[in-house]
Order: sequence, then C-alpha cells, then structure tokens
Amino acid sequence: MSRIKEFTLPDLGEGLTEGEILSWLVKVGDSIELNQPIVEVETAKAAVEIPAKWAGVVTKIFHEAGTTVEVGAPIVAIDTDPSGGELPTPSAESLAAVEIAPAEGSVEPGLIGGPAPGGRTAVLVGYGPRNTSAKRRPRLGTPGAPSPAVVPSTPAPVAPAPVAPAPVVPAPVAPATNGKALAKPPVRKLARDLGVDLTTITGSGPMGSVTREDVQKAAARPSAPAAPSFDTSREQRIPVKGVRKLTAENMVASAFSAPHVTEFLTVDVTKTMKAVDKLKGRREFADVRISPLLMVAKAVLLAVQRHPMVNSTWSGETGEIIVKEYVNLGIAAATERGLIVPNIKDAGRLTLRELAEALNTLVQVAKSGKTPPADMSGGTLSITNVGVFGVDTGTPILPPGESAILAFGAIRPTPWVHNGKIKIRQVTTLGLSFDHRIIDGELGSRFLRDVGDFLTDPESALLSWT
Repeated sequence: MSRIKEFTLPDLGEGLTEGEILSWLVKVGDSIELNQPIVEVETAKAAVEIPAKWAGVVTKIFHEAGTTVEVGAPIVAIDTDPSGGELPTPSAESLAAVEIAPAEGSVEPGLIGGPAPGGRTAVLVGYGPRNTSAKRRPRLGTPGAPSPAVVPSTPAPVAPAPVAPAPVVPAPVAPATNGKALAKPPVRKLARDLGVDLTTITGSGPMGSVTREDVQKAAARPSAPAAPSFDTSREQRIPVKGVRKLTAENMVASAFSAPHVTEFLTVDVTKTMKAVDKLKGRREFADVRISPLLMVAKAVLLAVQRHPMVNSTWSGETGEIIVKEYVNLGIAAATERGLIVPNIKDAGRLTLRELAEALNTLVQVAKSGKTPPADMSGGTLSITNVGVFGVDTGTPILPPGESAILAFGAIRPTPWVHNGKIKIRQVTTLGLSFDHRIIDGELGSRFLRDVGDFLTDPESALLSWT
C-alpha cells in the first residue's frame, strides 16, 4: 500500500459541490497529527477548518489559497510513514508507460520533429538549430582543395546601360512642428513657469506662433476641470462566490416563489428596556450579555405557541403545509463574507438564560466566520436586527423554507401618548414579512400584535403567557 495518500476535498454538508481555499494552516514538510486542522475552506455555507485524515508529513499542496476546488479533487498529499526511509523509486512498470522518442531517421525528413538538411530538426516554421558542426570548404590552391576547372575564354556579354529615372520634384511642405506649438524658447520657458500647455493655445504671432501675450492671457483664464472618466479604472469587480453567491440564489428563489406580505407595528418598549436593565443586575445573569434582542426572541417564541401555523413550511412537492412543533430560531448576521442566518436549535425549549447564552455564542461565532454549515440549515423562523445599524425597520425577504421573518428596528426616544399625556418613551418599529400562501392577513396581524404586546409589558406577559 502506498505511503503517500492524497486527501481530497470532502463534501462539507448538504451536497455542496465546491469550496474556495482561504488559507493553508500547514506547509510542505510539516509534520501533522490526526485530526489536526490543515486548511480553511469557504463553501457556499460558511468558512470551516478541515482536519487531517491521516498523521504524517505534508509532501505536496495541490492548490494555492484563493483557488476554488471541486468536491472530490485532491488538495494535499501526506506521507503516512515518514520514518520508513526514502520514498520508493518508480517501478519498471511505471517507466514502461513512458513514451520513448523515435530514433533519428524513423521520421520522414522534413516532417515536424524529423531530421532535415544540414543536421537540423524540422519545427513548425522553418528549421531549428543545427545538430552538427559546420565545416569550411578548403580554399583554392591549398592542399586538398579541388583544382579549378579551365574554362575557354569567350567575349562577355555587355549589359545595357541603366536608364536613369526622371527626377521627382517634391511638392512644397509646410514647416513640420511634430505636434508642438510654434513658440520661441523664452515663450516656452514662460509657459512652463506659469503651468500653461502651449498645445492648447491658438497663437497670434507669425505663422500661428505663440507669443508671450498669448501665454499670459491663457494663464489668466480659469482652467476647465478635467472631464470625468467612466472606464474600468474607476470600477471594482468582486467575484460572486461562497456565502454571498448562495445567499443571492436563495433570496432570488424565495422572492419569486413565496408571495411576500409585510406588516408594521410601532411599539412602546420602555418597559422592555427596564426589564433588560433588571436582568443585567440579577446574579444568575451576571456573566451573560443581555440585550433587547433577547426579549424580542422570547416574544417570538411565546407568540409561536399561540400561532403555530407561523412556524411552518410550504411543500410544493407534496402539496402540503408542514407545521413544525420545534422552533429553530434563525438570527440574521452580517459577516465579511456576506449575510448568513444561523439558527438556535429547538429554541422554544430553552430557559431565558440558556437563550441568552445561545444568542451570544451564535453572534460571536458568526463574526469570527467559523459558523458550521449545520448551524445554518433547518431554520424554521427568523429575526433580523436592523436596529443595530440605526435603521427603523424594513421588509425582509424570507429565508428559503420559512414562512415568517421579523425585522427588529432601532429603539429611539420618541414623543408618545402614555396614560393620556405626551411623554418621551423608548419606541421601536417591528416589520413582519410572511408567506401569504400559508399566513393570511389575520394570522399575521395576530402574531405581530402578540409580539408587540409582550414587548410593551414583558414582565406581565411572562407571568400570564407561561
């Protein structure tokens, strides 16, 4: 069995066909261990580190960073027995497979690759260099030189005298300027000092020459701005690949397959912000980051319990609506490689602290670019927090296979009627997009209203809803 094993790019999940090599974590000659990360690859799902399948020494890297490789193609060769001495030389069988070049004379002279006159080899055009050394013919009268033949003298024919052609008189030509303006040296120096381009001036002097007055007038005129260019020098081309490519395909497929409807609700979340401050002060939440997104996530999970049809999928293949009894809650995250929507598995079963921990882990892993493909598959309902960018709300597009997504906008101090008086309250706007094949206006409105009711008074909702 061969010591050298070629490690191919594996299928990293859900039938992916290719991946881009982001960086190598090893180099040729490195000793590696079993399951040691050796390369970072970006697929259409995420950037992942691939571990070594064998221990040994890296003998060859087939593709440099930045190369897109198909699944199943070799990416690295590993010597699995580096202590076994020198690598074996090629066998006689392998050498027998090598094609031997034909001997000289076996190819017809003048054919490509064959011998040609003068010891040359025929190439595609003309002949190649000589393969034999040149020999000089001996001079006449020297030993070994051939005797000159005696030729009887005969009158040499007289060649007719050449007839001289009639002289051609050139037509008069204007003085050549070689593309330069006519100007005396002092005028040229003045133009250089004043930063004036002589070729842009129509001269008023003799034969159209440029005078000092012409240069001074040009210098006094305001210079016209350079015309803007609209070419590739002012363009940037970004290859569409990896996460961004898959996201674009999914968004197009979702936008043109599921009829989207979006509804909005503006909510006073002053009590939600107070509840967040209280949770931060509690001992059991002391080491966990608490944010308003936690309260929005909890509101969505509780509202799903009242309206389970929102957490469903339209199956065109089977002609069914599949209602999920579990909520894999997706959280849209913007990364350097594009938008991803990892999800918290079975989020409805988590306690408030467990939900907070899961949210923090999800966001941190997404920012690092290490979200595994499994965390981005199987989502059932999603939230996109556009408020972190200072945006009030939006009309989000559904992730494929989901029937609803909630946009959570920025929380702003806003004049608000509270208890019959205008006061400054903390206010946000929610936007719910849903698949109108599954969720009609009434169901979508009830679901959005319940999310808003929870955020208006989360402490009362937690006591009465659970």
